Amino acid sequence: MTRPAAILFDCDGVLADTELVVNSIVAEEMTLRGWPMTAAEARETFLGMALPDMLPRIEARVGLLPPDWGQEISTLIARRMAEETLAIPGAVEAVRALAAAGVPVAVASNSARFELAAKMRSLGLAQIFAGRVFSYEDVPRPKPWPDIYLAAAAACGAAPEDCVVIEDSVPGVRAGRAAGCRVMGFCHESPAAVLAAHGAEPFADMAALPGLLLGGER
Repeated sequence: MTRPAAILFDCDGVLADTELVVNSIVAEEMTLRGWPMTAAEARETFLGMALPDMLPRIEARVGLLPPDWGQEISTLIARRMAEETLAIPGAVEAVRALAAAGVPVAVASNSARFELAAKMRSLGLAQIFAGRVFSYEDVPRPKPWPDIYLAAAAACGAAPEDCVVIEDSVPGVRAGRAAGCRVMGFCHESPAAVLAAHGAEPFADMAALPGLLLGGER
C-alpha cells in the first residue's frame, strides 16, 4: 500500500453530520419563497452544490432573490453550527489518527467560508487543519470543478495524483477525480454504486479510514 502524500476531506457528510440541519434550513427558506420542499428533497436537489450553483436553480423557480440572501442563509447556518456541529461517527478520531501518523490533511468544502470555519471550531479540528481549510470562496470555481482540491493539495505540498480525497457526493467525487486524485467515497447516505460509477472507491465506516489508507504502518 502506497502511503498518501496528503488526505483531503470534504466537510458536510464526511466530517460534520450537518445534512439534516442545513437541509432543513434550506427547505424552510424555499418553502417560504414558494418552492415547497422537505429537508430530504433539499438534500436530493442541492447535495454537494456550492451556493453560486444553487442560486440559478432557485431563482428559476422562485424569481430573483435579495442580493444579500446568500450571506443571510450562510450566517444562519454558521450560527447553528457554532451552537453544535455533530460529527460523523469516527470522523474526528480518524482525522486525528492520520495527522498523528504524519500525513498532511486538508479540508475542501463547497460551504461558505464563514460557516465552514464555525464547523471546524465546533468539531475541535480547527487547529489540525489550520491554514488548510478551503471554501468555494477561496477558488475560482466550486466543485465539481477541480480547483478546490488542487488548492488543498498545493497547501499540503503534495502532487494531486499522490493525494486521497474523501467525498460523499457526486459533485465532490467528480472534483477529486478531475484534480487527478484517488477518491474514497463515503457511502454514509449516498449509495455506494452511485459513488463508484463516478470513480470513487466506496467505504462505509469512517473509523476504518486510517486502516484503509495506512494499513498496519501506524
